[in-house]
Amino acid sequence: MQRRTLFTAGMGAATVAVVGTELATAAFWGEAAGAVPSEMFPWIIDCDSWGARPPTSPVVLRQGTTRKIIVHHTAYPNTTDYSREQAIWLARDIQRLHQDVNAFADSGQHFTISRGGFVLEGRHRSLETLETGLAQVQGAHCPGRNHDSIGIENEGTYITETPTQALWDSLVRLCVTICQQYHIKAHNIFGHWDFRATQCPGIAFYRQFPQLRRDVAVALGTRLDEVPERTWPDIYNAIGGPVTNLAQYLLRNAGYAIVPTGVWSSAMTLAIQDWQTRHGLTVSPDGTMTAETWETLAPELDKDATGDAVSALQSILIPKGHDDLVINGEFDNATKHAVKFLQQLHGLPVNGKVDTATWCVITGGVVRDAFKSALS
Repeated sequence: MQRRTLFTAGMGAATVAVVGTELATAAFWGEAAGAVPSEMFPWIIDCDSWGARPPTSPVVLRQGTTRKIIVHHTAYPNTTDYSREQAIWLARDIQRLHQDVNAFADSGQHFTISRGGFVLEGRHRSLETLETGLAQVQGAHCPGRNHDSIGIENEGTYITETPTQALWDSLVRLCVTICQQYHIKAHNIFGHWDFRATQCPGIAFYRQFPQLRRDVAVALGTRLDEVPERTWPDIYNAIGGPVTNLAQYLLRNAGYAIVPTGVWSSAMTLAIQDWQTRHGLTVSPDGTMTAETWETLAPELDKDATGDAVSALQSILIPKGHDDLVINGEFDNATKHAVKFLQQLHGLPVNGKVDTATWCVITGGVVRDAFKSALS
């Protein structure tokens, strides 16, 4: 019996140690077990085939937690070597960097795509668990989201350039496969910087994400009525960066004594919980910014708006490519232009007014309007 068959049959067996949503896999699989090339997905190069080192500590699986795909760029040079050999070198070098420099147990991401369009398994067991869709490997690609997301590294640096067509086609194919296996939707595809302070996945690449989600949704056969009106980033106390900074400005705009730093604090958690209580919302034990919290906290803005709410949107637009802005709390022409650019990108009315839907895409969320041109 192949180990994949054993995995499918054994997930519910009493011999598998389950602690919360974590599965103790080292004893179950055996430390010396090697990867078996995939029969379901032969186009994905498994760890053994590219010569991966073994992990330095046991693989941990998370059962039933997968809710997102998080897309990255590697920040490597944009090579014109599109060969399989380059893809294998890439996978090995990422693992070397992650193990030897970052002190990770293994490659941080679950999958890697080369500029030539080759798809490789990153972290051990990622391919096996993809086949069953019953659990995911705990990753190390995005702190705060390693337990509930599949991380995809894309070779290259995409601040000003965009990926090759071969990489794009493989990314769409891999995202479709992940969505099918884990029963998630295209509106659950996010970028690394939606949850951390980083330049990844790059300004130019990130601006293609509405199209990426559309391409995946079409391939999945998604109907427009299956896409939520708005999907907000569900940030909580393990998340940092521009989206946290934005939330802090909005809390200060609502009257809370919060200093926008981009770093979560206990004061921020308490402020969110107080806001939820005051507005009759479900109170999150860890201060999660739920959809209802975002929608009640983010005020509509027009050309006459000033103050912390305007600073909130400026604070996140600047690192996402609108570097002509300054955080001044004034709804100036540069701010209005950036808002209109985002509205056009996401299929919203291009009027420069910041309504709830515009706030959603500014935070890194996804709106149904972005799919209207592709889905029926």
